[in-house]
Amino acid sequence: MTDEVHPDLPAPAPARFDTLALDPKLLRAVADQGYETMTPIQAKAIPIVLAGRDVMGAAQTGTGKTAAFSLPLLQKMLRHENASMSPARHPVRALVLAPTRELADQVAANVKAYAQHTLLRSTVVFGGIDIKPQAAELKAGVEVLIATPGRLLDHIEGRNCVLNQVEYVVLDEADRMLDIGFLPDLQRILSYLPQQRQTLLFSATFSPEIRRLAQSYLQDPVTVEVAQRNATASTVEQHFFSVADDDKRRAVRQMLRQRELSQALVFVNSKLGAARLARAFERDGLKTTALHGDKSQDERLKALDAFKRGEVQLLVATDVAARGLDIVDLPAVFNYDVPFNAEDYVHRIGRTGRAGQSGLSVTLATRDDSRMVGDIERLIKKKIEIEPFEFDDERPRRPPRRSRDDDDDRRSDRFAQRGDERSAQRAPADPLFDRPYEPSGSGTPAWEVSQPAPLNPRRTVSANIKPRRKVASLLGGSRG
Repeated sequence: MTDEVHPDLPAPAPARFDTLALDPKLLRAVADQGYETMTPIQAKAIPIVLAGRDVMGAAQTGTGKTAAFSLPLLQKMLRHENASMSPARHPVRALVLAPTRELADQVAANVKAYAQHTLLRSTVVFGGIDIKPQAAELKAGVEVLIATPGRLLDHIEGRNCVLNQVEYVVLDEADRMLDIGFLPDLQRILSYLPQQRQTLLFSATFSPEIRRLAQSYLQDPVTVEVAQRNATASTVEQHFFSVADDDKRRAVRQMLRQRELSQALVFVNSKLGAARLARAFERDGLKTTALHGDKSQDERLKALDAFKRGEVQLLVATDVAARGLDIVDLPAVFNYDVPFNAEDYVHRIGRTGRAGQSGLSVTLATRDDSRMVGDIERLIKKKIEIEPFEFDDERPRRPPRRSRDDDDDRRSDRFAQRGDERSAQRAPADPLFDRPYEPSGSGTPAWEVSQPAPLNPRRTVSANIKPRRKVASLLGGSRG
């Protein structure tokens, strides 16, 4: 039997963190982050997690899901807190799995901040960087391990970590973790864990298929939903514009100018498209960087860090940046390409309008995108109006295409004109050179003129033998 906490119940007044049964060390860390009141997902999920129940948490992006699972788990692990240097005294007790490196790194930063006043250790492992420092940290002992599935399996096979004492498992962005791409790795990882454990699933979207699959990994879970299922944040202003492919870049530039946007995150569907579009915006004079799976992890982290610091105006990214990234005060998100999966739309626009801030989402759709726009409409249960995009200035029209005959006539006229110009520049006429050719003499070639008789009178030629015709030496004849 699955318990549910429905979103349509009257929302209570915002609760303060100090009303929870949390250790003063954790409350102090929360205060250091500037938080006083809980978000709805935190207020509903934290007491349930503290009670030891499995949870499926569905909430819009930017509503504090990381704190909703990390704070109660840290509270429950405080009973294992110790200052021993022995790795055996610091086994992995909580495992957090994330689908992307960027999300894993961000979750690890939050967990470290919340645990800063405790003796609990945490670390993060993901691919794309040297595995040796990660292995050394794991062998030293950590209580909280945040990981991407592929790199975690590398460490398990390398015997760098043991998971037989794990008590808590969290699947962040659970809909992605349970899809067909991650499921084999996830099943292998779960086979290394104890059967008795508390499992938490958090995401902004849960399809019916994912919900059914999740039930096999949870024991008597409580479903916590603080908004309409698969809903987008009400703080995000959403627009869909009909724009031809060739005009999309111009449309983005115009929106940046009209709305006076200092920064924007631009989503595309392919890694090659992200790299090309970033270079094109650079040529337009905008400080731009790209973020996609073909970049090394160091390059990806540097690009994201530069964008967060405001050194870059546009971050052109694939869906590796669609989940979990927390970018403070990001004013706008552009869907340069309509996402193939409707769920990705919810995650993409969730990068803006976070923590109650207002945001702008602009989706540029062509006539070929009608099916995918329809999928988004059905998912978010809202009617989507596709508006025609009105450009400020018309693009300069190309001259009409000339036919081949027109080109030939134009070329002939040009050559004739050039010949006339050369004739006009010719030197004055010379009577000797301009006079027509007049042949001199009889006009008979010299080699056909009759030759004198041979000097030797005795030499005679038979009358039956015709004399051989003389041929000039230039044509191969004898010099005689």
